[in-house]
Amino acid sequence: MKEKLHPIHIGILIYMTQTAVVILSLPRSLAEHFGTNGWVILIPVSLFVAFNIFVISIVYRMGKGRSVFAVLEQSIPKAVLFPLYLAVGFLWALIGSLVGKQYVLVFQMSSYQSAPPMVFKFVCDFLAWLLINKGIHNIAKASTIFFVMIFWMILLLFYHLSDFSFTRLTPFFFQGETDFWNGLWEVYSSFLGFELSLLLFPYVASKTNMFKAVYAGHFLTSFTYLIVSFVMFGFFSLGQLTSLVNPVIDLLALIQLPFVERIENLLFGFLLYTTLITSVMYFWAAQEAWARVFHCVKPAVLNAFLILSTGLLSLVPKTAEDVRSWLKIFVNIQIGVAIIFPVFLILLLTIQNQKKRVPKNA
Repeated sequence: MKEKLHPIHIGILIYMTQTAVVILSLPRSLAEHFGTNGWVILIPVSLFVAFNIFVISIVYRMGKGRSVFAVLEQSIPKAVLFPLYLAVGFLWALIGSLVGKQYVLVFQMSSYQSAPPMVFKFVCDFLAWLLINKGIHNIAKASTIFFVMIFWMILLLFYHLSDFSFTRLTPFFFQGETDFWNGLWEVYSSFLGFELSLLLFPYVASKTNMFKAVYAGHFLTSFTYLIVSFVMFGFFSLGQLTSLVNPVIDLLALIQLPFVERIENLLFGFLLYTTLITSVMYFWAAQEAWARVFHCVKPAVLNAFLILSTGLLSLVPKTAEDVRSWLKIFVNIQIGVAIIFPVFLILLLTIQNQKKRVPKNA
């Protein structure tokens, strides 16, 4: 009997996949796009993402836990599906690689400015390759260990409690120069990762209420984003937030301990764990898609090709701003996949289930 994912592992895996280096710049993005009290927008966006998860849960129930690939291949010719698998798989692998590159560039700017960034990127990719080869069950277990190692960091927000001021929040909402609709799109993208739960169906026991865990992981991400952004808006003024590239790092830099200098470098290093899991999960999703095409190729070889090819492509954007621009393009495509793909699967399953009932009624 194959090992199945435990609900606790699933919830933590969703949290670690959603939460990555984006948390460092999220408060600035909220301030830029929504103005005063921009942190409030996280609540409706989080609820919309929860609705997206609900749609995915319908796919799970209608398909009775079958793999989404099996559902697709039951009704659509493989000649049509294989190019789609290759395209979507490469999209996922490229997102995973760019997320890692984004972390590496931010880490280099804040800590090792003279070091070549691709050395760090190679180390991250090699760690990702080692972890992916262990399979989804070990990825989930590793994410649980990493979660225990980093979640305590949220308590550091209380270090600055005395400097928090409600007057900086102001009684006004969404005032100032705002870009509301583009902001909604960007905030939604910060929650991406939940859609990969579509690929977890075959690895979950039929009696496991998988989606309670997925909801728990998502709402834990929402709580983390909300509490961090709320503190940022109460600690920095709106003008400061819009001018700081990564305000969370600037806040951590203000922590002073007698036995550690530049503690933000130490704490920022812990974010490698959640960034690694985000990259690993997108690489793993890519490997799952490509394995349907290259089923005779060993997973380790397939993973190596995906990581190496997208890693070489990630050499093209040189700066953190370039990487953000690339990520915005591919993440926008992924948002379309996250919203449209589950709806398409529901329509496909509806047709399949109706065909099954026809002989019985004849």
